[in-house]
Amino acid sequence: MGHFRRSVLGGLAVGIVAQSVMAGPYTIAQTNVGSDFFNNFQWENISDPTNGRVEYVTKETAQAKNLTYATEDSFVMRADSTTNLTADGPGRMSNRIKSNAQYNTHVAVFDIRHMPQGCGTWPAVWEADDTVGAASGEIDILEGVNDLAPNSVTLHTEGNCTVPSNRTQLGTPLSNDCSDTADIGNGNNGCSVDAPYTSSYGPVFNSNGGGYYAMERTSQFIRVWFWARNQDGIPSDITGGASSVDTDNWGTPIAYFPDDNCDINKVFGNNNIVIDLTFCGNWAGADFTEIGCGSDCILVNENPSAFSDAYWDFAAVRVYEGSSS
Repeated sequence: MGHFRRSVLGGLAVGIVAQSVMAGPYTIAQTNVGSDFFNNFQWENISDPTNGRVEYVTKETAQAKNLTYATEDSFVMRADSTTNLTADGPGRMSNRIKSNAQYNTHVAVFDIRHMPQGCGTWPAVWEADDTVGAASGEIDILEGVNDLAPNSVTLHTEGNCTVPSNRTQLGTPLSNDCSDTADIGNGNNGCSVDAPYTSSYGPVFNSNGGGYYAMERTSQFIRVWFWARNQDGIPSDITGGASSVDTDNWGTPIAYFPDDNCDINKVFGNNNIVIDLTFCGNWAGADFTEIGCGSDCILVNENPSAFSDAYWDFAAVRVYEGSSS
């Protein structure tokens, strides 16, 4: 979960580097629907590495306080929305989970009905080995703060990794140097791409009934797609939760990161899927006033009802493996 701040760099454009590697079909490796999440993910009750005003709770605490629950076709994780916090006490209770399994070459499809929204929120769906930081690479698939659309897709690496300015994607590149050491002192943000749709994040995403994110990682490239739930032309293997998917039929992704000047196998290792919700912190706190949220993130302490919509509702998370590497 990166600390990135939006700062468009001049001269970056969407364009001409084509996706030349055809990955082919993938076969289902794991389906997470409803209570499957309790078996296949672990709750991380850790101190927030991004300095958020949050208390990540255990699975047992989350279930006891109704901060997570599942039905036959839904998995929900939500923030506490009833407790007033003291300035020197713990942060707002929330969930941070990661998959038990780690993945390398794969496709992950996230069928999301609702994502956390509200001032002070910083939700993210990402892949990393969070025990080693960026040393195993990081892919931020869905991430943003304070209801500021659109979604940003970002890679963070510890080793050298750059991507071309001109490449075939629908989103807008904000930066091309993925290394977290490239801009020391200037808050380096990894290599980020803004999605082309406001429906990709926050209240508009939720008003459409959510949507689908898909991420493909190979040794040659990383690609991310997004479809709003109410749009036409969503691939049937996405909407149907198919037993196999063919990414070459999904059209142009919102974000495309080829290996032209980035040895993906070198800077990315085996990673977990991570889903979380923090508050304020290094990014959401810094950008708190941008949409009229107030002068500072004290809101998180004093207005619990403001977080009644700060919840995830997943219809499914499916992981596919078995294609070329």
